[in-house]
Amino acid sequence: MTSQRHSNRVDDDVLLDAARACVLAIGVGRTTLTEVARRAQVSRMTLYRRFPDVRSLIAALMTREFGGLLAEMSLALTGPTARERLVTGIVAGVEGLVDNPIMRAALDLEPELIMPYVVQRLGSTQKLAEQFIADQIKAGHDDGSIREGDVAIQARALLLVVQSFVLSLRPATSDVDRAALLLELARLIDGALELR
Repeated sequence: MTSQRHSNRVDDDVLLDAARACVLAIGVGRTTLTEVARRAQVSRMTLYRRFPDVRSLIAALMTREFGGLLAEMSLALTGPTARERLVTGIVAGVEGLVDNPIMRAALDLEPELIMPYVVQRLGSTQKLAEQFIADQIKAGHDDGSIREGDVAIQARALLLVVQSFVLSLRPATSDVDRAALLLELARLIDGALELR
């Protein structure tokens, strides 16, 4: 049996990697702190000191997972104008989130975990996405490719559209071509931001 790691030497990524493995193996609802600690080869107290309950652990996992996806998306932006980069970035982000195994597990098995972030409050991942959108909108105001407006309002409106596509794309494409629907999303965003 592998000896347990000393608590002050355990990186959060080790704990989050173990949580990710649990979620993918047994689902969010059956993941326990005890099982995560066992997979991470740490004591339960080490885990409890960092994450007092499973919800806080899963929230941290989702923030890391989707924050990493957002960072990758930011590096892959293409297009000569901020508006084009924002449109392509949003569509790529929607696809990445919809295809992400953690998001799929949450939506398929425990959608109630997502609901508070839809009907009660914005989570840290949503705020990261909104900041990304706002930065691109500001750049679009500067390069003249995005119509003038209140950046916070424009970013929040786009966030709500993006969120709808992330949560509903899989069931919405059961009888509609996914690529065609994503192309329509691109047209919607582009049209909403174009100069008038």
